[in-house]
Amino acid sequence: MEAKKQQIYDSGKDLFSTRGFKETNISDITRKAGVAVGTFYNYFPSKEKLFLEIFLEENVKLKHRLMDDLDFNDEPLPLVKTLLSRNLEGMIANPILKQWYNKDVFAKLERQYREDNGVGEVDFLYGSFADLFRRWQEEGKIRHDLNVELIMALFTAIITVDTHKEEVGVQHFPQLLDYLTEFVMKGLAENE
Repeated sequence: MEAKKQQIYDSGKDLFSTRGFKETNISDITRKAGVAVGTFYNYFPSKEKLFLEIFLEENVKLKHRLMDDLDFNDEPLPLVKTLLSRNLEGMIANPILKQWYNKDVFAKLERQYREDNGVGEVDFLYGSFADLFRRWQEEGKIRHDLNVELIMALFTAIITVDTHKEEVGVQHFPQLLDYLTEFVMKGLAENE
């Protein structure tokens, strides 16, 4: 049974990578996987759930690569700027993760993720970096009067701005993200 699920997963990943989320349907996935449409529903309740599972796995892989490549002894501001910049590059380079920048897909992903994980869940983006912020708080490198969830929400807000770049003005990116990151990090470094 797991072999069929893996076939569906692999077929979905391949089609989402080449066609995108919107242009891929369940019958395309099942045809490529060599299974019946009904078999798809034995493993995944919807195309959105399959895509989200693939997306989250790709996101975790990217975050692990980023974490492995960074020097965590660097000062917070340059480290976070590098982190966000490399994350953006990785998101754009990966055809699955790039779907994050499609407003329609992003809205469906976010809605599905929040239904599955709760409204307050922020691990979708940078939850794995919460430990880094806690460490910096303990070392006195950033303010300790703010809880980590609020700090994570600040970075979620920065990423959310990125998904609305057309509304803000594409000509201002990535400089706007760089400044927002700098302002947030300088604010976090100030003594309370």
